[in-house]
Amino acid sequence: MSNIKLTIEYEGTKYYGWQRQKSFLSIQGILEEKISQITQEKIMLNGSGRTDAGGHALGQVANFKTNSSIPLVELPFILNRMLPLDIRIKKAERVDDNFHARYNAVSKIYHYYVLNSNLTNNYLPIFLRNYVYCVYDKINLKEMKKASEFLQGEHDFSSFACSGSKIINWGRNIKDINITRKGDIFCFHIEANAFLYKMVRTIVGTLLEVGKGNINYLEIKKILEAKNRKMAGKTVPAKGLFLMKVNY
Repeated sequence: MSNIKLTIEYEGTKYYGWQRQKSFLSIQGILEEKISQITQEKIMLNGSGRTDAGGHALGQVANFKTNSSIPLVELPFILNRMLPLDIRIKKAERVDDNFHARYNAVSKIYHYYVLNSNLTNNYLPIFLRNYVYCVYDKINLKEMKKASEFLQGEHDFSSFACSGSKIINWGRNIKDINITRKGDIFCFHIEANAFLYKMVRTIVGTLLEVGKGNINYLEIKKILEAKNRKMAGKTVPAKGLFLMKVNY
């Protein structure tokens, strides 16, 4: 039996997230269906983690075990011919039998993209509408950067997590957080050992409130210490969220 690791990218607009759903379209569900057709086996994919409904990925990772003799080099080509055009297999590789896409991950990198439009150009371009969150207020990059420094390192991030799963340990370690601007696009880069439910989107929503001048950057420390979701900013839409890479 072989253990196969897949690197996957997808445009998640029309999907109800990564995780298989009984009544909704999901990335995992479609992949399991197509791989099962190829291998003539009941395939169960282990994903590195869930991505939100409407969110995207350039570097999602999953693994599955199979007795199929299909040459590994041909698997991405065969799968990509069967998959919808918004899901692509970038790479397939044989890995150690003990490899698990979720449990062996040491960190994940997410990007969140914000289009900062203005009153003279206050529309969302049609070719960006599914990939960015549009903010029309002026955004102060320097203030957001100062606020983000309080989030670096290991903390209880319960103030930045939405309910939706049974969590015992709210501690996470943000290894790197950085915000850059290119033209009218802000990119929020966050790498952590793991993420809570909607954690990235809530961090971005809170930092945007700092950037707009609604929250002083020093308040971020108090929000963290409060361990209270009501203290943080709103959760921004999933469409600007991209899983960029999973590190092992």
